Amino acid sequence: MHKTQAEALEFLQVLKLELEEADETRGVVLCAPFTALGTMSKSLHGGLIRLGAQNIHWEDSGAYTGEIAGAMLTEIGVEYVVVGHSERRQYFGETDETANLRVIAAQRHGLTPILCVGETKSQRDAGETETVIINQVKRGLVDVDQRNLVIAYEPIWAIGTGDTCEASEANRVIGLIREQLTNKAVTIQYGGSVKPDNIDEIMAQPEIDGALVGGASLDPVGFARIVNYR
Repeated sequence: MHKTQAEALEFLQVLKLELEEADETRGVVLCAPFTALGTMSKSLHGGLIRLGAQNIHWEDSGAYTGEIAGAMLTEIGVEYVVVGHSERRQYFGETDETANLRVIAAQRHGLTPILCVGETKSQRDAGETETVIINQVKRGLVDVDQRNLVIAYEPIWAIGTGDTCEASEANRVIGLIREQLTNKAVTIQYGGSVKPDNIDEIMAQPEIDGALVGGASLDPVGFARIVNYR
């Protein structure tokens, strides 16, 4: 819940300048608040940056106050949508089952869902990481087309806490996620205190295809450094 429309456009102007020399094979998706999506879409035609939303409802319309439908997103040029983010699970009652319904809805509307999975500190301390992750993946992907999918592993204990998941450990868990998939080529990202000073090590890991960036994405210069990892 960051940036008004005006602030989002200001951010975008700086980011586009910073990415003028970026490797064209890098994929950049900005998942902005609903209010900023229409305004940002008009400024993004034909560039490196794609637009994503932060949520989608599983029904195409109806009395679901505060939710948003797939057609409302595609109409304004949105191509991706985050589903099952840890904050949605923690604060708004998202479950593996409702996340699954949202993933299916996203695909029905031609959107690429970014399904988030991850364990809490208590689950990790209890040695339950593998079981939790495998269950989240399996429940989240029931009847899902794995040809149009991104998965993000975000250890909840490493988000905004200052605790960082070692790159090698993130790589191990992401490898475990890949083992559960029928399509091994699915893009799997790491998310959890990703910053300009650790992105190079994260992206050097063989199983990690990208990053789901939180707070560090709010500064366009720092975010551009993440996109331009070395």
